[in-house]
Amino acid sequence: MIRSADLGTVRGDPADHVSTVVVVNPWADGPGVVELPGGRSIRGRGLRRPLPDGPEPDFGVYLLHHDPGAFDWDQRWVRWPDFRTPTSPADAVAALAEAYERCAFERVEIACAGGVGRTGTAMAVIAVLAGVPRAEAVMWVRRRYNRRAVETPWQRRWVRTVDLGP
Repeated sequence: MIRSADLGTVRGDPADHVSTVVVVNPWADGPGVVELPGGRSIRGRGLRRPLPDGPEPDFGVYLLHHDPGAFDWDQRWVRWPDFRTPTSPADAVAALAEAYERCAFERVEIACAGGVGRTGTAMAVIAVLAGVPRAEAVMWVRRRYNRRAVETPWQRRWVRTVDLGP
């Protein structure tokens, strides 16, 4: 969702039409914020901790075994049991691809209960979508997000093998 506060106008000759320009309002540096190759930023966090200070996300992807309930922003829930991989890889990839696309223009967050394993795994897949080679994605996320990200062997394997489509 693009809010009116995020829009500006550019005016030229009065005889010309008025153009609206979207002004990207990315995350400021802060806990969990990772800059992806190409300059987009995305925030990872754990839902067991309070919402960080600052602006709310415009869109969130929530990786939990149960429905997280309502938020005051757009969201997608991906059924993803703790310490495992998503129950529907296609659903997860679609949600992560949407998050990657939307983080070009909106504040996007990825979250699970603890903010480490599932969130780190999702951030690694988003890093691959942004151009990080699959073989390097887990270490890339561990260096930039959380040194324990992508906790289990099957999560690491999922990053290396999940079908990201065309």
